[in-house]
Amino acid sequence: MAAERLARVLALLVEGGDTDPGVTRLCQVCASATHTSGAMIMLGSPEAPLGSWCSADEVSLLMEEAQYTLGEGPCIDAYNLERPVVEPDLVEPDKARWPSFSPVVLQSGARAVFGFPLRIGAVRLGALGLHRNKPGPLTDDEHADALVVADVATRAVLTLQTNASPSEIATEIATGANLRLMVHQACGMVAVQLGISLTEALIRLRARAFADDRPIAAVAEDIVARRLRFDPNSREVRKE
Repeated sequence: MAAERLARVLALLVEGGDTDPGVTRLCQVCASATHTSGAMIMLGSPEAPLGSWCSADEVSLLMEEAQYTLGEGPCIDAYNLERPVVEPDLVEPDKARWPSFSPVVLQSGARAVFGFPLRIGAVRLGALGLHRNKPGPLTDDEHADALVVADVATRAVLTLQTNASPSEIATEIATGANLRLMVHQACGMVAVQLGISLTEALIRLRARAFADDRPIAAVAEDIVARRLRFDPNSREVRKE
């Protein structure tokens, strides 16, 4: 049965005859194979927060940005807990766990979210996120398919990191890496400005992005460009 699921996912990936379908196509297949409304893949490491790698639709992109900015959500929990995390109804959850993330995602139309870790052995690479525009759990078959597509995504990440080409898929990886690099650079600048740790600087950066209702990458870009500066003598952020 697992082999049949894998064959079906791989067949979806190569539909259209593309030898390199790109990471966006990979996310679209993750959603299609699991009968969900959309999918996202976020990558990270123990030294860095999860960041965007690909998204299948605008809602998925918003979910990625919300998780990266707020530091909470299904992908982050799946990555940290190293197990699937499911929330079949964001409106009436069994356990309230994402007080900042849930309202943002509900406004986008998502009603159910699911996270699956991307890992091989003891190595954690990131997480696959899925969402639906209606409440309800994944069926047993859909859950099994999600585990398969998470494994396919994990192997795709490993392959591309080992042998990146100048094709579309490698370019999208580099773009995501550049966005994370800018946030890390901004964190370093905030840490120096306020005399705090990098971890606390990331918290302050996320808080500022949330307060301004902006993507964290946009705030980071302003800091790196020296259009914004954190003032150590107050809680305000000064425009240069």
